[in-house]
Amino acid sequence: METIVSSATKEVIISDTRPTVLIGERINPTGKKKLTAALQAGDMAIVHREALEQLKAGACMLDVNGGAAGVDEVSLLPKMVRVLMETVDVPLCIDSSNPEALRAALAVYAVYKGKPLINSVTGEEESLKKVLPLVKEYGAAVIGLTMDEEGIPATSERRVAIAHKIVGRAEAMGIPRADVVIDCLTLTVGADSKAGLVTLETIHRVKAELGSNMTLGAGNISFGLPDRSLLTGIFLSMVIAAGVTCPIVDVASVRVAVLAADLVLGRDDYAMNYIQGYRQRQKQ
Repeated sequence: METIVSSATKEVIISDTRPTVLIGERINPTGKKKLTAALQAGDMAIVHREALEQLKAGACMLDVNGGAAGVDEVSLLPKMVRVLMETVDVPLCIDSSNPEALRAALAVYAVYKGKPLINSVTGEEESLKKVLPLVKEYGAAVIGLTMDEEGIPATSERRVAIAHKIVGRAEAMGIPRADVVIDCLTLTVGADSKAGLVTLETIHRVKAELGSNMTLGAGNISFGLPDRSLLTGIFLSMVIAAGVTCPIVDVASVRVAVLAADLVLGRDDYAMNYIQGYRQRQKQ
């Protein structure tokens, strides 16, 4: 299954037969005091800088989130999208739980005639009713989070059921299954040693039952633990093998592990990407 997203000039194809698509996570004010302060002040310089640094690190797409405390997200998010569309040529993952902010950002993206990825819709009825019509109207792709009114389920069975619900509702509206990217969600193993296992089981089942492309905020697995990049990198290798095709990550810290995983999985002919990544690191 191929999920195609695009900017004005570049198309990205997400598929389990191609190299893993890395979505850069860093333009998100959650837990970032400097970015939050800059967004509160209307200063877009840090957004511009983060975008360029993530592309240099190997990001294929960029997640953009304007949910900083004390800002008008409906006004801010489209400004951030405009800055990014004029700074980089990769597609964007527009990240908001506010449907009005999503609509405003999508309207800006449409001016550049690309196809974005929306982050996200959940299994909650309110979310399905408000976000899926935007996906349909703007011809976008969307991330479906496997959570609902009761939160993130503790079992793979419930998460898989929610994935089926989201895909079914999308298809009923004429949104192709290929345009729904499932996020099986992960919590830190520091709080629950079985959290990673539940996520892996969910990924395997979604792959087998729906065939969908999948994303994951992979860094959550190591939250609160030492050697985070080591743990996240190993987990990423496992979930990519299981079916995750476009994780949302701090690209600079995990790209080596992802290149290695792609090579082992036969997605890097003649090890070209792996060797190129090695040569780039030697120059730094």
